[in-house]
Amino acid sequence: VDEVAKLKADNPLFGSTTIEYVSHLFVSPIFTLQGQIEQWIDFSSLEIDAPLLSYFKARMGWTPYFPAVEEATLADLKRGLGALNTHLASNTYVVGDSITLADIVVACNLYLGFARLLPKTFTSEFPHVERYFWTLVNQPNFKKILGDVKQTDSFPPIESAKKPGQQKEKAKPKEAPKKEAKKEEPAKPVDAAAEEEAPKPKAKNPLDLLPPSKMILDDWKRLYSNTKSNFREVAIKGFWDMYDPEGYSLWFCEYKYNDENTVSFVTLNKVGGFLQRMDLARKYAFGKMLIIGGQPPFKVKGLWLFRGQEIPQFIIDECYDMELYEWKKVDITDEAQKERASQMIEDFEPFEGEPLLDAKCFK
Repeated sequence: VDEVAKLKADNPLFGSTTIEYVSHLFVSPIFTLQGQIEQWIDFSSLEIDAPLLSYFKARMGWTPYFPAVEEATLADLKRGLGALNTHLASNTYVVGDSITLADIVVACNLYLGFARLLPKTFTSEFPHVERYFWTLVNQPNFKKILGDVKQTDSFPPIESAKKPGQQKEKAKPKEAPKKEAKKEEPAKPVDAAAEEEAPKPKAKNPLDLLPPSKMILDDWKRLYSNTKSNFREVAIKGFWDMYDPEGYSLWFCEYKYNDENTVSFVTLNKVGGFLQRMDLARKYAFGKMLIIGGQPPFKVKGLWLFRGQEIPQFIIDECYDMELYEWKKVDITDEAQKERASQMIEDFEPFEGEPLLDAKCFK
């Protein structure tokens, strides 16, 4: 027997789809087509829409965010998109040779992913799904509803889930005015300027109080960004010429839990989130993060330039990712460490004998 979805008003089964088990010998082509449509609708709802919504709600802060849960959710989504991609490798539409209700449901479920959640770096792994989605959303009837669809450029940032706040205290009912109220004395004029305390000056960042450095960080960032060729001879040489070991310090970092980096896009997302949360240090830091390896688990290693001789305390306090990495100060008198730092700035490949999956820069 085969499981075929069929619309039947008196069917005793409940749910979004009514199911009837019938023999292949008695299945009519119409019911077979209906069954395939219903099956793909269910597939899309469970294997694509459900993980997308779970990922979306956690990212928006509507539900608690846990990296392990997100990794599992994206792995589920990847499995569903992989199955759809395999089917579409030899089919223009999910059922038959023309658009059906199944295609409308699948495309609408994919819409949230393409428009809000999944950049090209993620969806390129599923080329047949991409072809299918863009074919559908560019049909006139789809465009009437969805408009011009554009794919998001990046994964959404992680918003902190709001903790359940304490209930606001109910306003106390106003007391009825006493019958015999004392006559109020006329208020004495108050000097408004004297009443309001002068705003306290904003405390300076301790790094701004350090002695001036001969290294101008913006000059280095500009040189890094503008060097398009001969990078070793121009940018790397320029960096060491500019570097002030008294005013700045260099640090290697390595992710403590590299064995968990089994999914490439999740690993890239972790690093991207870290760099977003480091935005508070942009005035005082420059960083390179390498995602290393041709096969999982992927290694995440980095090089950071910080103002001062230690990792600034306000970064440690504000960016929780810092504790997820092992940090080691670079000894620039050691030529091996200095060369390793140069290779990380340069995105040298192979790095330590392995290919680079990606390299990200904080500047």
